[in-house]
Amino acid sequence: MAKPTKGKTPRRARRNISAGRAYVHASYNNTIVTITDLDGNSVAWSSGGTIGYKGSKKGTPYAAQLAAADAVKKAQQTFGMNIVDVIVRGTGSGREQAIRAIQASGIEVKSIMDDSPVPHNGCRPKKKFRA
Repeated sequence: MAKPTKGKTPRRARRNISAGRAYVHASYNNTIVTITDLDGNSVAWSSGGTIGYKGSKKGTPYAAQLAAADAVKKAQQTFGMNIVDVIVRGTGSGREQAIRAIQASGIEVKSIMDDSPVPHNGCRPKKKFRA
């Protein structure tokens, strides 16, 4: 029985996405940066954990800076992205540093928007104390 020959699969053409959105999710424990196209399809992402930090170091501003720079580098190299809208969520310490890293990495930031979730009426209060 003859061995089937492996043919080269045709390489997928590189999609060129010039504009997109960068979502920065900054919690106290980690900062996740996701870059999408304008339709919302994920293009590249990175976080404090994928950079190589563990534990409480993932939530630091420096880890957020490295994560944002890594995500932007992936998006620029693979898709040629050069314009981005930044949407920030959460209250972590890496918010500002991630935005600064995106701006410093040579990608044009068109707008910055804070989309942090805000409770409308808060949690239900504890039951009333009876003596």
